[in-house]
Amino acid sequence: MSERRHIHSEYDEELDGLRTLLLEMGGLVERQLADGLKALITRDAELGDRVCTADYRINSLEVRIDEEATNIIARRQPTGSDLRLLMAAIRTGTDLERIGDEAEKLGRFAVEFAAGHSPEPALLQGMERLGDAVRAVLRDALDAFARSDVAAATAVLDGAAHVGGHYDSVMRELITYMMEDPRTMQRALHALWCARALERIADHARNVCESVVYIEEGRNIRHRRTGAGSEPVPEKGGSPEP
Repeated sequence: MSERRHIHSEYDEELDGLRTLLLEMGGLVERQLADGLKALITRDAELGDRVCTADYRINSLEVRIDEEATNIIARRQPTGSDLRLLMAAIRTGTDLERIGDEAEKLGRFAVEFAAGHSPEPALLQGMERLGDAVRAVLRDALDAFARSDVAAATAVLDGAAHVGGHYDSVMRELITYMMEDPRTMQRALHALWCARALERIADHARNVCESVVYIEEGRNIRHRRTGAGSEPVPEKGGSPEP
């Protein structure tokens, strides 16, 4: 984040406190994802249940971040990079909360799998590879956010195809599995929903990276086109700041 300090030290403390809450929330969702994936792969019902019940902590932090950012905006009337930080904090809190929701789904399906509704272990190997790729994206996104590293954030965004490749591979395996034995359709669909949850986690992690670029450079790159020659969407109301 910007190292510029303000005349009123309380203002700096408020901004620093908000950053700390976001990093705390990021750590929680990272653990939630790791535990949810482990519970899913190992069919650990107890761990899956803990993942489901721990989601309230993430939800509470999102509400707190939203309230504190809104209060700072109302009291301090910030402009420029401070306003961008506060707006991005609200947005990032929402993305992290949704990551927690998707990780909670993994916990719920882990309980289902432990009860005997699991697809073949070979299919879960593909899920594990997808999960590892998604965990790496989330880790790198949170690291870029913590270090205010635009280059690292952009690298995560540019590597989006990596997760997509794993997701497509899992989807092909599951569809083949269902076609070969229609009796396994329900179990395969559960695995498909898990894969979809992991893909969404990667999407939200990339949103965090977009927020890093927005905070540091004032560029709104959401909904940008992918591929050569893509251009970011300019911030509403004027050209991006230099």
